[in-house]
Amino acid sequence: MEVCKTVPAIGIHDQQREKGSSSALERPEGENGTSLHTPERQGSNGQTVASAASTLYLCGGMRDAVLASWIAQDASSKQLLTDVQKIAPTSATVLIRGESGTGKKLLAFLLHSLSSRATKPIVHIDCANLSQAFLETELFGCEPGSVPGLAETKPGQLELAGNGTVVLEEVAALSLPLQAKLLRTIEEQRTERVGGSQSVEVKATIIALTSVDLEQAVARHAVRKDLYYRLNVVPLAIKPLRERRNDIAALAEHFVGQALDIHKQPRMKFAAEAVAALEQYEYPGNVRELRQITERAVLAAAPPEIQVEDLPWYMRHANAAPQMSLEEIERTHIVRVLEHTRGKKTQAARILGISRKTLLEKRKRYNLG
Repeated sequence: MEVCKTVPAIGIHDQQREKGSSSALERPEGENGTSLHTPERQGSNGQTVASAASTLYLCGGMRDAVLASWIAQDASSKQLLTDVQKIAPTSATVLIRGESGTGKKLLAFLLHSLSSRATKPIVHIDCANLSQAFLETELFGCEPGSVPGLAETKPGQLELAGNGTVVLEEVAALSLPLQAKLLRTIEEQRTERVGGSQSVEVKATIIALTSVDLEQAVARHAVRKDLYYRLNVVPLAIKPLRERRNDIAALAEHFVGQALDIHKQPRMKFAAEAVAALEQYEYPGNVRELRQITERAVLAAAPPEIQVEDLPWYMRHANAAPQMSLEEIERTHIVRVLEHTRGKKTQAARILGISRKTLLEKRKRYNLG
C-alpha cells in the first residue's frame, strides 16, 4: 500500500502543476505518475497479495490546496462545490453521476479530502474492468482455500479501508448477486469473506460512481431497486462539459500551465480566436478530451500564443461545416483515437476513458469494423 506525500489536483482533472509554494499539489510517485496506485500489498505472513484496488493516504494541511484546484467558473460547477462542502462532513453514502470524462472520480476525491476521513485511506475500484469473481474477493476478501493458490486470509478492500472511503466506479457493472451482497454490507456494516463463516466489520463510507442511466437499469432489472435507493442517499450529478461552457476557458488555461511544466515549454496562452473555438466544440470526451486537446496544442504551437491553427482540424472548421450530431462527433473522435493508437484497442480505450468492452460495443454500433 502506497503512502503518498501529496494529493492529486481536483480541477475535474487528476494532475496539478507545481507552483513553487507550500500549497503546491505534486504528482506522487507511482506507475506513470498516477495519483492512485497500489498494485499489491503484503499479507500477514509476508506473502505478496495481488490487488486491483488503488489506495491513497492524504497528508494533512492540504484542504486549501484541494479547494483551490477545483476549477469552477460555471454556475453549475460552483453549486456542485457548495453541495460537496455541505456533504463532506457526513458519512452518508453518495452516488455521483455523469458521463465518462466529466470528473466523477475527482469529485469523490474532493469529498474525501474535505471530510474528517481525509487522513484515512481512500480506495478506488473500477467495477467495469474486473471479472465478477475477482471483484467479489477484492471487495469482500477471501479465506485460504476459497481461491486456487491462496495460502492466507486476504482481507477485502471494504475491510482494509477502515474508517476511510471506498469509491466504486461504474457500480452498475456489479452482478446481481454482488449487488445483493453489497447492499447487505452497507445496511449491516458487516460482511463475510468468500469461504468464511464469520462476519467482519465494515466502517468505510461508500461513494458510488456511474455513467449509466440507473433508472433505466433498474427498469430492465440490471440493477437492484433496493440497492439503487440505498446508494442514492445523496445524489450528485456532474453536467457534461458542453452544458457548462463557462468552465472551458478556465480549464484550458489550467491545462496549458500543466502541459508547459510537464514538457518544459516556454510560457504561452491561447489566442482569443482559439478560445472561441474551444468554447464552441461539443466535447464528447468531456474534460478528459479538453485536456488532451490542450496538451497537443501546446506541443504544436509557437510561443507566445496558441493559435486556432494549432487545434485539431475538426475544431478549426467547426463553423464552416454543418453541425454534427453528438453521435457523429463521438464516432469521429473514436476513429481519430484508434488511428492515433494504430488500432490498439486497450490503449484507445484508456485514452477515451472507457473500458475495452465499451469501446468494442461502440465500434460495433458505429460499424467501425
